[in-house]
Amino acid sequence: MRPEAAATATAAVAAAGALQWLGRTYGSTADERRRALPGDELVEAPQVITNHATTINASPESVWPWLAQMGWGRGQWYTARWVDKLLFPSNGPSADVIVPELQNLNVGDVVLDGPPEANCSFTVEGLEQNRYLVLHSREHLPPGWAERGAGIDFTWVFVLDDLGDGRTRLLFRCRARLWPLWVRAIYLAAMIPADFVMSRQMLRGISSRVERTSFAGTYDAPAATSAAKAEAVRSVTTIRS
Repeated sequence: MRPEAAATATAAVAAAGALQWLGRTYGSTADERRRALPGDELVEAPQVITNHATTINASPESVWPWLAQMGWGRGQWYTARWVDKLLFPSNGPSADVIVPELQNLNVGDVVLDGPPEANCSFTVEGLEQNRYLVLHSREHLPPGWAERGAGIDFTWVFVLDDLGDGRTRLLFRCRARLWPLWVRAIYLAAMIPADFVMSRQMLRGISSRVERTSFAGTYDAPAATSAAKAEAVRSVTTIRS
Protein backbone atom coordinates (compact mmCIF):
# COMPACT_ATOMS: atom_id res chain seq x y z
CA MET A 1 0.00 0.00 0.00
CA ARG A 2 1.31 3.42 -0.95
CA PRO A 3 2.20 5.72 1.98
CA GLU A 4 -0.51 8.22 1.02
CA ALA A 5 -3.16 5.50 0.92
CA ALA A 6 -1.97 4.07 4.21
CA ALA A 7 -2.13 7.49 5.86
CA THR A 8 -5.62 8.06 4.49
CA ALA A 9 -6.81 4.67 5.71
CA THR A 10 -5.30 5.26 9.15
CA ALA A 11 -6.97 8.65 9.41
CA ALA A 12 -10.33 7.18 8.36
CA VAL A 13 -10.09 4.42 10.96
CA ALA A 14 -9.12 6.93 13.65
CA ALA A 15 -12.01 9.22 12.71
CA ALA A 16 -14.50 6.33 12.76
CA GLY A 17 -13.22 5.24 16.15
CA ALA A 18 -13.49 8.78 17.52
CA LEU A 19 -17.08 9.10 16.29
CA GLN A 20 -17.97 5.77 17.87
CA TRP A 21 -16.48 6.87 21.19
CA LEU A 22 -18.15 10.29 21.09
CA GLY A 23 -21.45 8.74 20.01
CA ARG A 24 -21.38 6.53 23.10
CA THR A 25 -19.91 8.83 25.75
CA TYR A 26 -20.01 12.54 24.84
CA GLY A 27 -20.07 14.74 27.94
CA SER A 28 -20.47 11.87 30.42
CA THR A 29 -18.06 10.72 33.10
CA ALA A 30 -16.95 7.16 33.75
CA ASP A 31 -18.97 7.13 36.98
CA GLU A 32 -22.08 8.28 35.14
CA ARG A 33 -21.65 5.56 32.54
CA ARG A 34 -21.39 2.90 35.25
CA ARG A 35 -24.32 4.24 37.25
CA ALA A 36 -27.68 2.43 37.29
CA LEU A 37 -30.51 4.65 36.07
CA PRO A 38 -34.30 4.32 36.09
CA GLY A 39 -35.47 2.28 33.11
CA ASP A 40 -32.27 0.25 32.72
CA GLU A 41 -34.28 -2.89 33.41
CA LEU A 42 -36.56 -2.40 30.39
CA VAL A 43 -34.00 -3.55 27.81
CA GLU A 44 -32.27 -6.76 28.82
CA ALA A 45 -28.78 -7.52 27.51
CA PRO A 46 -28.46 -4.37 25.38
CA GLN A 47 -25.91 -4.48 22.60
CA VAL A 48 -25.61 -0.70 22.49
CA ILE A 49 -25.44 1.72 25.42
CA THR A 50 -24.80 5.43 24.94
CA ASN A 51 -24.42 8.02 27.68
CA HIS A 52 -24.36 11.79 27.23
CA ALA A 53 -24.46 14.54 29.82
CA THR A 54 -24.22 18.27 30.39
CA THR A 55 -24.30 20.69 33.32
CA ILE A 56 -27.01 23.34 33.23
CA ASN A 57 -26.84 26.56 35.23
CA ALA A 58 -30.36 26.22 36.62
CA SER A 59 -32.34 24.06 39.04
CA PRO A 60 -34.00 20.76 38.08
CA GLU A 61 -37.36 22.52 38.49
CA SER A 62 -36.33 24.87 35.70
CA VAL A 63 -35.18 22.04 33.42
CA TRP A 64 -38.12 19.67 33.84
CA PRO A 65 -40.77 21.62 31.85
CA TRP A 66 -38.57 21.44 28.76
CA LEU A 67 -38.34 17.64 29.07
CA ALA A 68 -42.07 17.26 29.73
CA GLN A 69 -43.02 18.91 26.43
CA MET A 70 -40.61 17.01 24.17
CA GLY A 71 -41.87 15.06 21.18
CA TRP A 72 -42.85 15.41 17.56
CA GLY A 73 -45.73 17.85 17.17
CA ARG A 74 -45.05 19.07 20.72
CA GLY A 75 -41.91 20.97 21.76
CA GLN A 76 -39.80 18.77 19.42
CA TRP A 77 -36.28 17.73 20.52
CA TYR A 78 -34.42 21.08 20.70
CA THR A 79 -31.93 20.24 17.97
CA ALA A 80 -30.68 22.91 15.58
CA ARG A 81 -32.62 23.36 12.35
CA TRP A 82 -29.69 22.17 10.23
CA VAL A 83 -29.65 18.91 12.22
CA ASP A 84 -33.40 18.48 11.72
CA LYS A 85 -33.10 19.10 7.99
CA LEU A 86 -30.14 16.72 7.68
CA LEU A 87 -31.29 13.84 9.90
CA PHE A 88 -34.99 14.44 10.68
CA PRO A 89 -36.58 16.33 7.77
CA SER A 90 -40.12 15.85 9.09
CA ASN A 91 -39.33 17.71 12.31
CA GLY A 92 -40.60 21.22 12.72
CA PRO A 93 -38.78 23.96 14.67
CA SER A 94 -38.28 23.28 18.35
CA ALA A 95 -40.15 25.33 20.94
CA ASP A 96 -38.36 28.30 22.45
CA VAL A 97 -40.89 28.73 25.26
CA ILE A 98 -42.48 26.58 27.93
CA VAL A 99 -46.03 25.73 26.87
CA PRO A 100 -48.25 25.08 29.93
CA GLU A 101 -50.71 23.03 27.87
CA LEU A 102 -47.96 20.47 27.13
CA GLN A 103 -46.86 19.89 30.73
CA ASN A 104 -49.33 17.17 31.71
CA LEU A 105 -47.25 14.10 30.87
CA ASN A 106 -48.11 10.75 32.45
CA VAL A 107 -46.94 7.14 32.48
CA GLY A 108 -48.56 5.35 29.55
CA ASP A 109 -48.66 8.38 27.29
CA VAL A 110 -47.42 7.94 23.73
CA VAL A 111 -44.93 10.55 22.51
CA LEU A 112 -44.44 10.65 18.76
CA ASP A 113 -40.97 10.88 17.21
CA GLY A 114 -42.26 11.56 13.72
CA PRO A 115 -45.51 11.76 11.75
CA PRO A 116 -48.07 9.15 12.89
CA GLU A 117 -47.73 7.21 9.64
CA ALA A 118 -43.97 6.80 10.26
CA ASN A 119 -44.60 4.39 13.17
CA CYS A 120 -41.98 6.09 15.32
CA SER A 121 -43.19 6.63 18.85
CA PHE A 122 -42.22 6.21 22.48
CA THR A 123 -44.27 5.14 25.47
CA VAL A 124 -43.67 6.93 28.75
CA GLU A 125 -42.64 4.03 31.00
CA GLY A 126 -41.66 6.08 34.03
CA LEU A 127 -41.33 9.59 35.32
CA GLU A 128 -40.83 11.54 38.48
CA GLN A 129 -41.27 15.27 38.11
CA ASN A 130 -37.97 17.15 38.34
CA ARG A 131 -36.08 13.83 38.60
CA TYR A 132 -36.32 11.55 35.55
CA LEU A 133 -38.21 10.62 32.38
CA VAL A 134 -38.11 7.13 30.81
CA LEU A 135 -39.19 6.66 27.17
CA HIS A 136 -39.41 3.18 25.60
CA SER A 137 -39.86 2.12 21.98
CA ARG A 138 -40.00 -1.03 19.86
CA GLU A 139 -40.59 0.97 16.69
CA HIS A 140 -38.24 3.28 14.73
CA LEU A 141 -37.51 0.82 11.92
CA PRO A 142 -37.33 1.94 8.28
CA PRO A 143 -40.28 0.83 6.10
CA GLY A 144 -40.14 -2.83 5.18
CA TRP A 145 -37.50 -3.83 7.72
CA ALA A 146 -39.93 -5.47 10.17
CA GLU A 147 -41.20 -7.68 7.34
CA ARG A 148 -37.60 -8.85 6.84
CA GLY A 149 -37.34 -9.91 10.48
CA ALA A 150 -35.70 -6.76 11.83
CA GLY A 151 -36.41 -5.61 15.36
CA ILE A 152 -35.39 -2.96 17.85
CA ASP A 153 -36.06 -2.47 21.55
CA PHE A 154 -34.62 0.67 23.16
CA THR A 155 -35.03 3.28 25.85
CA TRP A 156 -34.23 6.95 26.18
CA VAL A 157 -33.75 8.01 29.79
CA PHE A 158 -33.33 11.59 30.99
CA VAL A 159 -32.16 12.09 34.58
CA LEU A 160 -31.85 15.40 36.44
CA ASP A 161 -29.31 15.51 39.30
CA ASP A 162 -29.47 18.52 41.60
CA LEU A 163 -25.86 19.60 42.20
CA GLY A 164 -26.91 21.64 45.21
CA ASP A 165 -25.47 24.93 44.00
CA GLY A 166 -28.25 26.03 41.65
CA ARG A 167 -26.99 23.82 38.83
CA THR A 168 -28.32 20.57 37.36
CA ARG A 169 -26.55 17.64 35.78
CA LEU A 170 -28.64 16.29 32.88
CA LEU A 171 -27.88 12.67 31.97
CA PHE A 172 -29.22 11.13 28.77
CA ARG A 173 -28.87 7.38 28.24
CA CYS A 174 -29.93 5.10 25.39
CA ARG A 175 -29.97 1.30 25.79
CA ALA A 176 -30.77 -0.70 22.66
CA ARG A 177 -31.14 -4.28 21.54
CA LEU A 178 -31.30 -4.92 17.78
CA TRP A 179 -31.78 -7.99 15.61
CA PRO A 180 -30.70 -9.70 13.43
CA LEU A 181 -26.98 -9.11 12.94
CA TRP A 182 -27.33 -6.95 9.82
CA VAL A 183 -29.58 -4.46 11.65
CA ARG A 184 -27.08 -4.23 14.48
CA ALA A 185 -24.22 -3.67 12.03
CA ILE A 186 -26.04 -0.81 10.27
CA TYR A 187 -26.97 0.78 13.59
CA LEU A 188 -23.42 0.61 14.91
CA ALA A 189 -21.92 1.98 11.72
CA ALA A 190 -24.37 4.80 11.04
CA MET A 191 -26.57 5.58 14.01
CA ILE A 192 -23.98 5.90 16.77
CA PRO A 193 -22.06 8.66 14.93
CA ALA A 194 -25.41 10.30 14.13
CA ASP A 195 -26.36 9.98 17.79
CA PHE A 196 -23.31 12.05 18.71
CA VAL A 197 -24.59 14.89 16.52
CA MET A 198 -28.21 14.58 17.68
CA SER A 199 -27.51 14.15 21.38
CA ARG A 200 -24.96 16.94 21.50
CA GLN A 201 -27.37 19.29 19.76
CA MET A 202 -30.29 18.25 21.97
CA LEU A 203 -28.40 18.77 25.21
CA ARG A 204 -27.11 22.13 24.00
CA GLY A 205 -30.61 23.11 22.93
CA ILE A 206 -32.11 22.24 26.29
CA SER A 207 -29.31 23.96 28.20
CA SER A 208 -29.49 27.19 26.21
CA ARG A 209 -33.27 27.42 26.52
CA VAL A 210 -33.27 26.70 30.25
CA GLU A 211 -30.48 29.16 31.02
CA ARG A 212 -31.94 31.90 28.84
CA THR A 213 -35.37 31.72 30.43
CA SER A 214 -34.03 31.19 33.96
CA PHE A 215 -31.65 34.15 33.79
CA ALA A 216 -34.44 36.26 32.34
CA GLY A 217 -36.64 35.29 35.28
CA THR A 218 -39.27 33.80 33.00
CA TYR A 219 -39.52 30.27 34.35
CA ASP A 220 -42.18 30.94 36.96
CA ALA A 221 -44.31 32.80 34.44
CA PRO A 222 -43.32 31.62 30.94
CA ALA A 223 -43.49 34.46 28.46
CA ALA A 224 -44.92 32.51 25.54
CA THR A 225 -47.01 34.59 23.22
CA SER A 226 -50.63 33.63 22.65
CA ALA A 227 -49.82 32.78 19.04
CA ALA A 228 -46.91 30.51 20.03
CA LYS A 229 -49.04 28.73 22.61
CA ALA A 230 -51.90 28.23 20.18
CA GLU A 231 -49.61 26.83 17.50
CA ALA A 232 -47.96 24.39 19.90
CA VAL A 233 -51.32 23.21 21.26
CA ARG A 234 -52.72 22.74 17.74
CA SER A 235 -49.76 20.51 16.87
CA VAL A 236 -50.02 18.24 19.90
CA THR A 237 -50.01 14.60 18.82
CA THR A 238 -49.47 12.91 22.15
CA ILE A 239 -51.91 10.00 22.39
CA ARG A 240 -53.19 8.90 25.76
CA SER A 241 -53.40 5.19 26.32
